[in-house]
Amino acid sequence: MCSSDLHPSITTDYSEALIELITEPRGSASGVLQELSDIHAFVYRSIGGELLWTSSMPCAIGSDDTIPVARYGSSNVARMKTVYRIGLGHRYGRLMQTIAGIHYNFSLGDAFWEWLLAREGGQLSLRDFKTAQSFALIRNFHRYSWLLVYLFGASPALCSSFVRGGTHGLTPLGAGTLHAPFGTSLRMGDLGYQSDAQRSIDIPYDNLQEYVTALNRAIREPHPAYVAIGTHDTDGQWQQLSTSLLQIENEFYSTIRPKRVTRSGESPRRALAERGVEYVEVRCLDIDPFEPVGISTHTMRFLDAFLLHCLLADSPASDGAARARSRENFRQVVMRGREPGLQLARADGSAVGLREWALELLLDIERVAALLSDDEDGSYADAISVARARVLDPALTPSARVLEALDGGSLSYAEFALADRKSTRLNSSHTVISYAVFCLKKK
Repeated sequence: MCSSDLHPSITTDYSEALIELITEPRGSASGVLQELSDIHAFVYRSIGGELLWTSSMPCAIGSDDTIPVARYGSSNVARMKTVYRIGLGHRYGRLMQTIAGIHYNFSLGDAFWEWLLAREGGQLSLRDFKTAQSFALIRNFHRYSWLLVYLFGASPALCSSFVRGGTHGLTPLGAGTLHAPFGTSLRMGDLGYQSDAQRSIDIPYDNLQEYVTALNRAIREPHPAYVAIGTHDTDGQWQQLSTSLLQIENEFYSTIRPKRVTRSGESPRRALAERGVEYVEVRCLDIDPFEPVGISTHTMRFLDAFLLHCLLADSPASDGAARARSRENFRQVVMRGREPGLQLARADGSAVGLREWALELLLDIERVAALLSDDEDGSYADAISVARARVLDPALTPSARVLEALDGGSLSYAEFALADRKSTRLNSSHTVISYAVFCLKKK
Protein backbone atom coordinates (compact mmCIF):
# COMPACT_ATOMS: atom_id res chain seq x y z
CA MET A 1 0.00 0.00 0.00
CA CYS A 2 1.18 3.52 -0.86
CA SER A 3 1.05 5.59 2.34
CA SER A 4 2.12 9.15 3.11
CA ASP A 5 3.32 7.87 6.50
CA LEU A 6 5.55 5.09 5.16
CA HIS A 7 7.46 6.47 2.18
CA PRO A 8 10.08 9.26 2.43
CA SER A 9 9.28 10.59 -1.06
CA ILE A 10 5.49 10.52 -0.84
CA THR A 11 3.13 12.54 1.33
CA THR A 12 -0.35 14.02 1.09
CA ASP A 13 -1.01 17.60 0.13
CA TYR A 14 -4.21 19.54 0.91
CA SER A 15 -6.73 16.85 0.08
CA GLU A 16 -6.47 13.19 0.99
CA ALA A 17 -6.58 12.30 -2.73
CA LEU A 18 -3.82 14.76 -3.70
CA ILE A 19 -0.48 13.09 -3.22
CA GLU A 20 2.83 14.95 -3.20
CA LEU A 21 5.92 13.38 -4.72
CA ILE A 22 9.26 14.72 -3.49
CA THR A 23 12.70 14.25 -5.03
CA GLU A 24 16.05 14.54 -3.29
CA PRO A 25 18.32 17.50 -4.13
CA ARG A 26 20.27 16.59 -7.26
CA GLY A 27 22.74 18.30 -9.54
CA SER A 28 21.34 17.33 -12.94
CA ALA A 29 18.00 17.51 -14.68
CA SER A 30 18.33 13.92 -15.90
CA GLY A 31 18.93 12.72 -12.34
CA VAL A 32 15.79 14.49 -11.13
CA LEU A 33 13.75 13.07 -13.99
CA GLN A 34 14.93 9.52 -13.29
CA GLU A 35 14.09 9.74 -9.60
CA LEU A 36 10.69 11.27 -10.35
CA SER A 37 9.98 8.44 -12.80
CA ASP A 38 10.97 5.87 -10.18
CA ILE A 39 8.64 7.43 -7.59
CA HIS A 40 5.77 7.42 -10.09
CA ALA A 41 6.41 3.79 -10.91
CA PHE A 42 6.24 2.92 -7.21
CA VAL A 43 2.97 4.82 -6.84
CA TYR A 44 1.39 2.99 -9.76
CA ARG A 45 2.44 -0.37 -8.39
CA SER A 46 0.69 0.61 -5.16
CA ILE A 47 -2.65 2.01 -6.36
CA GLY A 48 -3.86 -0.90 -8.45
CA GLY A 49 -6.21 0.13 -11.23
CA GLU A 50 -6.41 3.80 -10.22
CA LEU A 51 -4.88 6.60 -12.27
CA LEU A 52 -3.17 9.84 -11.35
CA TRP A 53 -4.84 12.88 -12.89
CA THR A 54 -2.80 14.40 -15.69
CA SER A 55 -3.49 18.13 -15.34
CA SER A 56 -3.19 20.96 -12.84
CA MET A 57 -6.91 21.73 -12.85
CA PRO A 58 -9.11 18.94 -11.48
CA CYS A 59 -11.54 16.54 -13.10
CA ALA A 60 -15.33 16.78 -12.80
CA ILE A 61 -16.02 16.90 -9.08
CA GLY A 62 -19.01 17.25 -6.80
CA SER A 63 -19.72 19.50 -3.84
CA ASP A 64 -17.15 20.55 -1.22
CA ASP A 65 -18.28 17.88 1.22
CA THR A 66 -17.25 15.15 -1.26
CA ILE A 67 -13.61 16.30 -1.12
CA PRO A 68 -11.82 14.67 1.83
CA VAL A 69 -9.35 16.75 3.83
CA ALA A 70 -5.95 15.13 4.34
CA ARG A 71 -5.41 13.24 7.61
CA TYR A 72 -1.94 12.79 9.07
CA GLY A 73 -2.52 10.93 12.32
CA SER A 74 -3.32 11.72 15.95
CA SER A 75 -0.23 13.62 17.12
CA ASN A 76 -0.50 17.33 17.83
CA VAL A 77 1.50 18.21 14.71
CA ALA A 78 -0.62 15.88 12.58
CA ARG A 79 -3.86 17.33 13.94
CA MET A 80 -2.59 20.86 13.33
CA LYS A 81 -1.93 19.99 9.67
CA THR A 82 -5.49 18.73 9.28
CA VAL A 83 -7.07 21.73 11.06
CA TYR A 84 -5.04 24.04 8.83
CA ARG A 85 -6.54 22.32 5.79
CA ILE A 86 -10.04 22.46 7.27
CA GLY A 87 -9.47 26.18 7.63
CA LEU A 88 -8.41 26.45 4.00
CA GLY A 89 -11.68 24.79 3.05
CA HIS A 90 -13.67 27.43 4.96
CA ARG A 91 -11.61 30.28 3.55
CA TYR A 92 -11.30 29.28 -0.10
CA GLY A 93 -13.56 26.29 -0.56
CA ARG A 94 -12.36 22.72 -0.81
CA LEU A 95 -12.46 22.90 -4.58
CA MET A 96 -9.28 24.94 -4.32
CA GLN A 97 -7.64 21.97 -2.59
CA THR A 98 -7.92 19.91 -5.78
CA ILE A 99 -5.62 22.19 -7.83
CA ALA A 100 -2.15 20.72 -8.41
CA GLY A 101 1.20 21.97 -9.61
CA ILE A 102 4.96 21.64 -9.47
CA HIS A 103 7.13 23.26 -6.81
CA TYR A 104 10.72 23.67 -7.94
CA ASN A 105 13.30 24.06 -5.18
CA PHE A 106 16.51 25.73 -6.35
CA SER A 107 19.76 26.10 -4.42
CA LEU A 108 23.39 26.87 -5.12
CA GLY A 109 26.39 25.38 -3.33
CA ASP A 110 28.61 27.35 -0.96
CA ALA A 111 31.45 27.26 -3.52
CA PHE A 112 29.31 29.34 -5.87
CA TRP A 113 28.31 31.77 -3.12
CA GLU A 114 31.93 32.18 -2.03
CA TRP A 115 32.93 32.92 -5.63
CA LEU A 116 30.14 35.48 -6.01
CA LEU A 117 30.93 37.12 -2.69
CA ALA A 118 34.59 37.47 -3.67
CA ARG A 119 33.58 38.92 -7.05
CA GLU A 120 31.21 41.43 -5.45
CA GLY A 121 33.79 42.38 -2.83
CA GLY A 122 31.18 42.67 -0.08
CA GLN A 123 31.79 42.74 3.66
CA LEU A 124 28.82 40.58 4.65
CA SER A 125 29.17 37.12 6.12
CA LEU A 126 28.52 34.28 3.68
CA ARG A 127 25.13 33.59 5.32
CA ASP A 128 23.98 37.22 5.17
CA PHE A 129 25.31 37.67 1.62
CA LYS A 130 23.45 34.54 0.47
CA THR A 131 20.24 35.81 2.08
CA ALA A 132 20.53 39.30 0.59
CA GLN A 133 21.23 37.91 -2.88
CA SER A 134 18.35 35.46 -2.60
CA PHE A 135 15.98 38.35 -2.01
CA ALA A 136 17.47 40.12 -5.04
CA LEU A 137 16.72 36.97 -7.05
CA ILE A 138 13.14 36.98 -5.75
CA ARG A 139 12.58 40.63 -6.70
CA ASN A 140 13.69 39.93 -10.25
CA PHE A 141 11.63 36.75 -10.32
CA HIS A 142 8.51 38.82 -9.63
CA ARG A 143 9.48 41.21 -12.42
CA TYR A 144 9.97 38.46 -15.02
CA SER A 145 7.92 35.43 -13.90
CA TRP A 146 5.25 36.26 -16.48
CA LEU A 147 7.69 34.68 -18.95
CA LEU A 148 7.51 31.34 -17.11
CA VAL A 149 3.71 31.39 -17.19
CA TYR A 150 3.78 32.10 -20.93
CA LEU A 151 6.33 29.37 -21.69
CA PHE A 152 5.07 26.62 -19.36
CA GLY A 153 1.47 27.41 -18.46
CA ALA A 154 -0.69 24.40 -19.32
CA SER A 155 -4.12 25.16 -17.85
CA PRO A 156 -6.02 27.42 -20.29
CA ALA A 157 -9.21 25.38 -19.82
CA LEU A 158 -11.06 23.64 -17.02
CA CYS A 159 -14.11 21.54 -16.25
CA SER A 160 -17.17 23.75 -15.78
CA SER A 161 -17.91 21.94 -12.50
CA PHE A 162 -15.00 23.86 -11.00
CA VAL A 163 -16.78 27.23 -11.18
CA ARG A 164 -20.39 26.04 -10.69
CA GLY A 165 -22.04 29.10 -12.17
CA GLY A 166 -19.90 31.64 -10.32
CA THR A 167 -18.39 34.72 -11.92
CA HIS A 168 -15.41 33.63 -13.98
CA GLY A 169 -15.14 35.53 -17.30
CA LEU A 170 -14.35 32.33 -19.22
CA THR A 171 -15.75 31.24 -22.58
CA PRO A 172 -17.59 27.94 -23.14
CA LEU A 173 -15.73 25.41 -25.28
CA GLY A 174 -18.03 22.49 -25.93
CA ALA A 175 -19.97 20.59 -23.33
CA GLY A 176 -18.65 20.83 -19.77
CA THR A 177 -15.59 22.94 -20.61
CA LEU A 178 -14.68 26.60 -20.06
CA HIS A 179 -11.55 28.32 -21.32
CA ALA A 180 -9.66 31.55 -21.82
CA PRO A 181 -9.01 31.68 -25.60
CA PHE A 182 -5.53 33.20 -25.15
CA GLY A 183 -4.99 32.07 -21.55
CA THR A 184 -1.97 30.19 -20.25
CA SER A 185 -2.47 29.16 -16.62
CA LEU A 186 -5.91 29.57 -15.06
CA ARG A 187 -4.47 27.83 -12.01
CA MET A 188 -2.38 30.93 -11.31
CA GLY A 189 -5.23 33.41 -11.79
CA ASP A 190 -8.24 34.53 -9.79
CA LEU A 191 -9.73 31.03 -9.95
CA GLY A 192 -6.78 29.63 -8.03
CA TYR A 193 -5.76 30.27 -4.44
CA GLN A 194 -6.90 33.86 -4.36
CA SER A 195 -9.27 35.85 -2.19
CA ASP A 196 -9.83 39.43 -1.07
CA ALA A 197 -7.76 38.62 2.02
CA GLN A 198 -4.87 37.28 -0.05
CA ARG A 199 -4.96 40.30 -2.36
CA SER A 200 -4.78 42.64 0.62
CA ILE A 201 -1.40 41.23 1.68
CA ASP A 202 1.56 43.08 0.21
CA ILE A 203 4.79 41.41 1.29
CA PRO A 204 8.04 43.34 0.61
CA TYR A 205 11.13 41.48 -0.59
CA ASP A 206 13.82 44.10 -0.08
CA ASN A 207 15.37 42.32 2.90
CA LEU A 208 14.78 39.47 5.32
CA GLN A 209 13.70 41.60 8.27
CA GLU A 210 10.95 43.39 6.34
CA TYR A 211 9.76 40.10 4.88
CA VAL A 212 9.51 38.31 8.24
CA THR A 213 7.91 41.36 9.89
CA ALA A 214 5.21 41.52 7.21
CA LEU A 215 4.49 37.79 7.53
CA ASN A 216 4.25 38.09 11.32
CA ARG A 217 1.78 40.94 10.93
CA ALA A 218 -0.42 38.95 8.54
CA ILE A 219 -0.38 35.94 10.89
CA ARG A 220 -1.47 38.11 13.85
CA GLU A 221 -3.90 40.51 12.17
CA PRO A 222 -7.57 39.39 12.51
CA HIS A 223 -9.62 39.37 9.30
CA PRO A 224 -13.36 40.12 9.73
CA ALA A 225 -14.55 37.30 7.44
CA TYR A 226 -12.41 34.77 9.32
CA VAL A 227 -13.46 36.15 12.71
CA ALA A 228 -17.04 35.41 11.61
CA ILE A 229 -16.08 31.77 11.03
CA GLY A 230 -14.37 31.46 14.40
CA THR A 231 -11.84 28.87 15.42
CA HIS A 232 -14.45 26.35 16.68
CA ASP A 233 -18.00 25.46 15.74
CA THR A 234 -20.88 25.17 18.24
CA ASP A 235 -19.84 21.58 18.99
CA GLY A 236 -16.31 22.63 19.84
CA GLN A 237 -14.78 21.21 16.65
CA TRP A 238 -11.83 23.08 15.15
CA GLN A 239 -12.72 25.17 12.09
CA GLN A 240 -9.34 26.87 11.51
CA LEU A 241 -6.10 27.51 13.36
CA SER A 242 -6.79 31.23 13.83
CA THR A 243 -8.94 34.11 12.60
CA SER A 244 -5.97 36.03 11.17
CA LEU A 245 -5.28 36.92 7.55
CA LEU A 246 -2.98 33.90 7.46
CA GLN A 247 -3.23 30.83 9.68
CA ILE A 248 0.45 30.08 9.02
CA GLU A 249 2.98 31.55 6.59
CA ASN A 250 2.44 28.76 4.04
CA GLU A 251 -1.05 30.11 3.43
CA PHE A 252 0.47 33.09 1.62
CA TYR A 253 0.32 31.76 -1.94
CA SER A 254 3.23 33.59 -3.49
CA THR A 255 4.77 32.46 -6.77
CA ILE A 256 8.17 32.08 -5.10
CA ARG A 257 9.28 31.71 -1.47
CA PRO A 258 12.58 32.08 0.39
CA LYS A 259 13.04 28.85 2.32
CA ARG A 260 15.17 27.03 4.87
CA VAL A 261 14.85 23.50 6.20
CA THR A 262 13.17 23.78 9.60
CA ARG A 263 13.98 22.02 12.84
CA SER A 264 11.39 20.09 14.80
CA GLY A 265 8.68 22.44 16.05
CA GLU A 266 10.21 25.45 14.30
CA SER A 267 8.18 27.78 12.08
CA PRO A 268 9.53 28.61 8.59
CA ARG A 269 9.77 32.32 9.37
CA ARG A 270 11.72 31.71 12.56
CA ALA A 271 14.13 29.44 10.69
CA LEU A 272 14.67 32.18 8.11
CA ALA A 273 15.08 34.91 10.71
CA GLU A 274 17.67 32.94 12.69
CA ARG A 275 19.68 31.21 9.95
CA GLY A 276 18.93 32.98 6.66
CA VAL A 277 17.77 31.73 3.25
CA GLU A 278 18.90 28.28 2.15
CA TYR A 279 17.00 27.90 -1.14
CA VAL A 280 14.08 29.34 -3.09
CA GLU A 281 10.86 27.53 -3.95
CA VAL A 282 9.28 28.33 -7.34
CA ARG A 283 5.52 27.73 -7.21
CA CYS A 284 4.04 28.90 -10.53
CA LEU A 285 4.60 25.81 -12.70
CA ASP A 286 1.67 23.84 -14.05
CA ILE A 287 1.90 20.11 -14.54
CA ASP A 288 2.70 19.56 -18.23
CA PRO A 289 0.13 17.02 -19.47
CA PHE A 290 2.33 16.20 -22.46
CA GLU A 291 5.27 15.02 -20.36
CA PRO A 292 5.28 11.54 -18.74
CA VAL A 293 6.10 12.88 -15.26
CA GLY A 294 4.69 16.39 -15.67
CA ILE A 295 7.96 18.22 -16.42
CA SER A 296 10.79 17.89 -18.95
CA THR A 297 14.54 18.27 -18.66
CA HIS A 298 14.29 21.23 -21.06
CA THR A 299 11.97 22.98 -18.59
CA MET A 300 14.27 22.26 -15.65
CA ARG A 301 17.33 23.53 -17.49
CA PHE A 302 15.52 26.69 -18.54
CA LEU A 303 14.45 27.30 -14.94
CA ASP A 304 18.07 26.98 -13.79
CA ALA A 305 19.23 29.58 -16.30
CA PHE A 306 16.24 31.85 -15.62
CA LEU A 307 16.80 31.80 -11.86
CA LEU A 308 20.52 32.35 -12.21
CA HIS A 309 19.76 35.34 -14.46
CA CYS A 310 17.41 36.70 -11.79
CA LEU A 311 20.24 36.34 -9.27
CA LEU A 312 23.01 37.94 -11.33
CA ALA A 313 21.04 40.76 -12.99
CA ASP A 314 20.68 44.17 -11.34
CA SER A 315 17.77 44.02 -8.88
CA PRO A 316 16.77 47.38 -7.41
CA ALA A 317 14.53 47.61 -4.37
CA SER A 318 10.81 47.58 -5.15
CA ASP A 319 7.98 49.63 -3.71
CA GLY A 320 4.26 48.89 -3.60
CA ALA A 321 3.66 50.38 -7.04
CA ALA A 322 6.39 48.25 -8.60
CA ARG A 323 5.03 45.10 -6.98
CA ALA A 324 1.53 45.94 -8.21
CA ARG A 325 2.88 46.45 -11.75
CA SER A 326 4.57 43.04 -11.67
CA ARG A 327 1.38 41.38 -10.41
CA GLU A 328 -0.62 43.00 -13.21
CA ASN A 329 1.84 41.81 -15.87
CA PHE A 330 1.57 38.31 -14.43
CA ARG A 331 -2.23 38.46 -14.40
CA GLN A 332 -2.36 39.67 -18.00
CA VAL A 333 -0.22 36.76 -19.19
CA VAL A 334 -2.28 34.27 -17.17
CA MET A 335 -5.46 35.34 -18.95
CA ARG A 336 -4.18 36.70 -22.30
CA GLY A 337 -0.60 35.52 -22.73
CA ARG A 338 -0.96 34.28 -26.32
CA GLU A 339 -3.04 37.23 -27.50
CA PRO A 340 -1.37 38.84 -30.54
CA GLY A 341 0.17 42.20 -29.69
CA LEU A 342 -0.31 41.87 -25.91
CA GLN A 343 1.38 44.79 -24.13
CA LEU A 344 3.03 44.62 -20.71
CA ALA A 345 4.51 47.37 -18.52
CA ARG A 346 8.22 47.79 -17.93
CA ALA A 347 9.65 48.96 -14.61
CA ASP A 348 9.31 52.62 -15.68
CA GLY A 349 5.67 52.08 -16.65
CA SER A 350 6.28 52.21 -20.41
CA ALA A 351 4.42 49.71 -22.59
CA VAL A 352 6.26 46.90 -24.36
CA GLY A 353 5.04 43.96 -26.41
CA LEU A 354 5.27 40.57 -24.71
CA ARG A 355 7.16 39.07 -27.66
CA GLU A 356 9.69 41.93 -27.79
CA TRP A 357 10.38 41.80 -24.06
CA ALA A 358 10.52 38.00 -23.99
CA LEU A 359 13.13 37.91 -26.76
CA GLU A 360 15.19 40.52 -24.90
CA LEU A 361 15.08 38.45 -21.73
CA LEU A 362 16.00 35.27 -23.59
CA LEU A 363 19.18 36.92 -24.88
CA ASP A 364 20.19 37.73 -21.31
CA ILE A 365 19.22 34.28 -20.03
CA GLU A 366 21.15 32.68 -22.90
CA ARG A 367 24.33 34.46 -21.77
CA VAL A 368 23.87 33.04 -18.27
CA ALA A 369 23.08 29.58 -19.64
CA ALA A 370 26.45 29.60 -21.39
CA LEU A 371 28.07 29.51 -17.92
CA LEU A 372 26.30 26.33 -16.89
CA SER A 373 27.65 22.82 -17.32
CA ASP A 374 25.71 20.79 -19.84
CA ASP A 375 23.85 17.78 -18.52
CA GLU A 376 24.93 14.38 -19.77
CA ASP A 377 21.96 14.05 -22.12
CA GLY A 378 21.17 17.59 -23.13
CA SER A 379 22.25 21.20 -23.03
CA TYR A 380 21.13 24.53 -21.68
CA ALA A 381 21.41 25.96 -25.19
CA ASP A 382 18.74 23.49 -26.33
CA ALA A 383 16.45 24.64 -23.51
CA ILE A 384 16.80 28.28 -24.58
CA SER A 385 16.09 27.29 -28.20
CA VAL A 386 12.86 25.56 -27.16
CA ALA A 387 11.80 28.66 -25.22
CA ARG A 388 12.62 31.02 -28.10
CA ALA A 389 10.59 28.88 -30.51
CA ARG A 390 7.58 29.18 -28.19
CA VAL A 391 7.91 32.96 -28.07
CA LEU A 392 8.09 33.18 -31.86
CA ASP A 393 5.22 30.71 -32.34
CA PRO A 394 2.65 30.68 -29.50
CA ALA A 395 1.09 27.53 -31.00
CA LEU A 396 4.06 25.60 -29.58
CA THR A 397 3.28 26.52 -25.95
CA PRO A 398 1.67 23.86 -23.72
CA SER A 399 -1.42 26.06 -23.24
CA ALA A 400 -2.00 26.28 -27.01
CA ARG A 401 -1.42 22.54 -27.38
CA VAL A 402 -4.04 21.83 -24.71
CA LEU A 403 -6.64 23.89 -26.59
CA GLU A 404 -5.64 22.21 -29.85
CA ALA A 405 -6.14 18.80 -28.21
CA LEU A 406 -9.63 19.87 -27.15
CA ASP A 407 -10.28 20.29 -30.89
CA GLY A 408 -12.56 23.28 -30.72
CA GLY A 409 -14.84 21.67 -28.15
CA SER A 410 -15.32 18.25 -29.74
CA LEU A 411 -13.49 16.82 -26.73
CA SER A 412 -14.30 17.99 -23.21
CA TYR A 413 -11.59 18.99 -20.78
CA ALA A 414 -12.27 15.90 -18.67
CA GLU A 415 -12.18 13.62 -21.74
CA PHE A 416 -8.89 15.16 -22.89
CA ALA A 417 -7.22 14.71 -19.51
CA LEU A 418 -8.52 11.18 -19.05
CA ALA A 419 -7.52 10.12 -22.57
CA ASP A 420 -4.04 11.46 -22.00
CA ARG A 421 -3.90 9.75 -18.62
CA LYS A 422 -4.72 6.40 -20.15
CA SER A 423 -2.05 6.82 -22.82
CA THR A 424 0.70 7.00 -20.20
CA ARG A 425 0.36 5.89 -16.59
CA LEU A 426 3.06 8.27 -15.42
CA ASN A 427 2.27 11.69 -14.03
CA SER A 428 1.91 13.46 -10.71
CA SER A 429 -0.91 15.18 -8.93
CA HIS A 430 1.54 17.42 -7.11
CA THR A 431 5.30 17.41 -7.32
CA VAL A 432 8.09 19.01 -5.34
CA ILE A 433 11.43 19.01 -7.15
CA SER A 434 14.44 19.75 -4.99
CA TYR A 435 17.10 20.73 -7.47
CA ALA A 436 20.49 21.65 -6.11
CA VAL A 437 22.62 23.48 -8.63
CA PHE A 438 25.71 22.60 -8.96
CA CYS A 439 28.70 23.85 -10.95
CA LEU A 440 29.76 26.50 -13.42
CA LYS A 441 31.74 25.65 -16.52
CA LYS A 442 35.44 25.84 -15.89
CA LYS A 443 37.21 28.39 -18.03
